[in-house]
Amino acid sequence: MSMTETDRLCERLSAKSRENFYDVYKRFEWTDRIDPDRLGMPPEITTLYGTDVWDDLSDEQKHRLGICETGNLFAGTLHGEQVLVAGLSNQLYGKKLTPEVTDYLHHFLDEENKHMVMFGLYCRKYVGRVYPAKSLPLPRALGPGEDLIGFYALAMVVEDFGDYFNIRAMRDDRCDPLVREISRVHHVDESRHLSFDRAYLTDLCEEWLPRWDDAQRKKFSDWLRGFMDVHWGTYYNPAVYKDVGLEDPYDLRLRAMKHPTQVALREKVAHKLTTFFSKIGLLIDAEDETVSD
Repeated sequence: MSMTETDRLCERLSAKSRENFYDVYKRFEWTDRIDPDRLGMPPEITTLYGTDVWDDLSDEQKHRLGICETGNLFAGTLHGEQVLVAGLSNQLYGKKLTPEVTDYLHHFLDEENKHMVMFGLYCRKYVGRVYPAKSLPLPRALGPGEDLIGFYALAMVVEDFGDYFNIRAMRDDRCDPLVREISRVHHVDESRHLSFDRAYLTDLCEEWLPRWDDAQRKKFSDWLRGFMDVHWGTYYNPAVYKDVGLEDPYDLRLRAMKHPTQVALREKVAHKLTTFFSKIGLLIDAEDETVSD
């Protein structure tokens, strides 16, 4: 059987993973605290930036907000990766997987496990806990191939949205060196994961979407839009606002999500991924899409 483009991509990705292999327990220097003169997150991508609350925050609260919002980002990614690890491990050595894809999934799993370790360490050490997982709507497989398509679409949402914040943090010299390095390491790994996701999800859509009727396509598109919106909601965590010492955290969450600055940020982050989903047929009328509050 001849190799596909995805098989050849997996060979290259596996080689890169071996080249960049690291021991997560030795990779980082864990300081006693985040440098009080450095940021835990670029302020422009925190959930309160641009709102009327931002200017009322003390410098200490802004610093703590950055630390906790990075912890919330890491915790949300950690919980998403728990789902990915379970799903990927169940796919290993499946009848339809080529050896090249199987080999890369081993690297994918190894790297996701490392991410959970480093995110968990950050959260426990600098936030004091790992923020609990939020309930997210998972797809109900109603059409042929929908279970795998839904799985990789979910993976791309978690990875692609989070990667934007990683890139912003790793490039910002205002941020604490540890935050920048964790973000950089995660971005390098995720760039490979997203390359695989795009290729494999495209293959799955080419195989299965022609068998879906219009009603099934509409149901999946509605689920995917809803999942992205609900996932965005996890970024605006009342527990973070409470840890920063802010009053009425649930009301603050709603106000922050509705603020034009925050709506614009979400639209900017989501644009590339929604365009891709539309291109491969998973989103219907994506050009008319708005990011809900």
